[in-house]
Amino acid sequence: MHLDVHDLRNFYYRSRLGRAAQKVVREQLVELWPNVRGQTIVGYGFANPLLRPFLTDARRVVALMPGPQGVMAWPDRKPNVSVLCEEMLWPVQTGQVDRLVLLHGLETSENPSAVLDECWRVLAPQGHAVFIVPNRAGLWSRTDDTPFGFGRPYSLLQLEAQLKRHGLIPKRALSTLYQPPSARPVWRKFAPVMERAGRHIPVFAAGGVLIVEATKQVPQPRRPGLGEAVRRPLRAFEGLGVAEPKPVGRLPQR
Repeated sequence: MHLDVHDLRNFYYRSRLGRAAQKVVREQLVELWPNVRGQTIVGYGFANPLLRPFLTDARRVVALMPGPQGVMAWPDRKPNVSVLCEEMLWPVQTGQVDRLVLLHGLETSENPSAVLDECWRVLAPQGHAVFIVPNRAGLWSRTDDTPFGFGRPYSLLQLEAQLKRHGLIPKRALSTLYQPPSARPVWRKFAPVMERAGRHIPVFAAGGVLIVEATKQVPQPRRPGLGEAVRRPLRAFEGLGVAEPKPVGRLPQR
């Protein structure tokens, strides 16, 4: 179930805890992508808080927001780049995205497989995608006071396995948000220290969110289901004692 766009906006832009979370995750993303000059960057879910540093150098920045969540105009005092879209049908041409980031777009979706198929479709052959999800073992997924407490939390193995099934090959993984999900002044005071210390802990369970960077596998692997070829076609008249119709060939020439 998607969160409402107004609740997300209030958390990330109007609460002290949300602004702190925005800063930490955004810094990690910029560290992963230091140079985006001339590239097309797309965010899905509620990735707006992470996209602002790329507005200057990127060729194009688009913020896609799923219909059940709702949309808001962004950025302030600049031309709007936010677009309301369907989860399974993004208004983006195939293979045109150089950088893709998902925040609150995968764990809250009722059809994550369709979302990942769209991720694969829109990515360029050399494109990169970053998936930011609640850490199943972290503190942030265990409280309803933040958006990371809603939806489906992941372990690192679960997230990487799901990405691989959809042709998205994990390249780098890290965790962040080591500070407690609390707005109390004492925790806010020590939050920067805890974030710096957390980077030296080689255990993914310590962070509140997982960040996985993946690239596009070409061609996309075939998954079992309707897309799989039928090895033994169903015979409609089998077992009924009725002769099957013969295939129609070419008519004789007169």
